[in-house]
Amino acid sequence: MTIGELARASGFRVETIRYYEREGLLPRAHRWRDNNYRDFDKEALARLHFVRRAKAAGFTLREIRELLDLSLTPGEACGEVEALLSRKLAELDRRMAEMHRMRENLAALLASCRAGEAEGACPVLRAMRQ
Repeated sequence: MTIGELARASGFRVETIRYYEREGLLPRAHRWRDNNYRDFDKEALARLHFVRRAKAAGFTLREIRELLDLSLTPGEACGEVEALLSRKLAELDRRMAEMHRMRENLAALLASCRAGEAEGACPVLRAMRQ
């Protein structure tokens, strides 16, 4: 299938598919001699579906490349996948805790703003200057 057909079938833009090919997420497509068009097979579409699901789970392109490499390993290297998932969950927990602290900070600033003086400098801006 052409890159346009692959884009329609996968829901990715042509430019994204070219990028993924350059980055090694897709193997280099066969090119026709007469017109130099890329000719992708069904495996390319399956890989793009894999990429989409992995991105939805929060994996980076580097991590997705690693998962794709592991998927080619006999037995699919479950231990390595488990380790990657554990690291990803720990990172997500850390980011969620950080976001929770940021939310508490913003809520306190909002409360300060709402309780602030009607005249003069905004108490939030004043507090951030200190």
